Amino acid sequence: MKPFRSLLLMLTVVVMLHGVVARAAEPAQNPPKPLSREEVTRILDSNRAINTPQGINEQVKLRINGIDQWISVRGKDRRNPILLFLHGGPASPAMPEAYTFQTAWEDYFTVVQWDQRGSGKTYAANTEQAMLPGMSVAGMTDDAAKLVQYLREHYGKQKIFLLGHSWGSILGVELAQQHPEWFYAYISTGQVVNGRRNEEVGYNFALRRAREEGNTTAIRELEALAPYPGDGPMTFERIGMRSKWEMYYGGLAWGRKDYQFEDDAESLSPDYSRADLDAIAKGSLFSLNHLLPALMSTDFDHVTRFGCPVIVYVGAHDYTTAHELAEEWFTHIQAPSKKLVSFADSAHMMMQEQPGRFLVHLVTDALPLAQQAGDAAPAEVVRSR
Repeated sequence: MKPFRSLLLMLTVVVMLHGVVARAAEPAQNPPKPLSREEVTRILDSNRAINTPQGINEQVKLRINGIDQWISVRGKDRRNPILLFLHGGPASPAMPEAYTFQTAWEDYFTVVQWDQRGSGKTYAANTEQAMLPGMSVAGMTDDAAKLVQYLREHYGKQKIFLLGHSWGSILGVELAQQHPEWFYAYISTGQVVNGRRNEEVGYNFALRRAREEGNTTAIRELEALAPYPGDGPMTFERIGMRSKWEMYYGGLAWGRKDYQFEDDAESLSPDYSRADLDAIAKGSLFSLNHLLPALMSTDFDHVTRFGCPVIVYVGAHDYTTAHELAEEWFTHIQAPSKKLVSFADSAHMMMQEQPGRFLVHLVTDALPLAQQAGDAAPAEVVRSR
């Protein structure tokens, strides 16, 4: 039978090669038709399909504090612990690009993405007037608390994991301070520690790099901001100029000069419609108008005592939320347990910049805290002879 199988294999290869040669000989004036956005999103969604018996894949609209708020809930086994992702911004939803990094997480966690008040799907579902009363750190922390209560009750969990990224780390600290009993751990990612000090460190980084490189345009534009941040009110224009050059020198995504990779990923999101995508920019402008002062006035320098474990992830090149400030803050944290991980080849977007290492640390640093409490699906079966 072996020679027969080999003959079949040879014939298969010949047929395949014949097809390749034939296609190569086709006229160049008939290039393949580009895929539409709908076809691309269908392919992406098919490749991350959840078909396991205990799997969960839901998009849910919840009524929280007087407005409709959208969440996505995905995981391969609902017995796994829940991980709630608090996105950055303000109003930079992670749901539309989560498919680029989250799929592997879903083997170990039930991952909840939430479009916060003023953001993405939630912005599109409400009027600005309806959202306005809760557009504050206190109001959005209360939104998050109501969401956690829903997740615990609806999915039968005593505790969950809370991951705060960038702006979301402000809400994360506030919520972990108020209800530590709800969380296996607070996972700090791109932590905002002190808004004004963060601006100063990011500005100094960009100006230093510009001078090292002899970038006369960057030097001129940055020196025009001095003293920065100063004592006056912060404006979009001043922050935008600092951010422009900090991003150019890799403080947002290490080795990248812009954010195009993120915009491209969002544009093909299998979780967002075209209308949802259009809402992102509108929601960002609305939210920044109301939340920028709160972001700038954030000061967690002395908020260091936690009633739940704390895991701090920093990008070694992060100057969007300066890694030095998070590392210094970590040294003062008092918690049942704490751990700091620095991602050597990342800046602010470490879950996308080093997705494999980020997942490894979620599994080795966070998951055992739930496994110790018996809140995890059975491990894979390993057989040996």
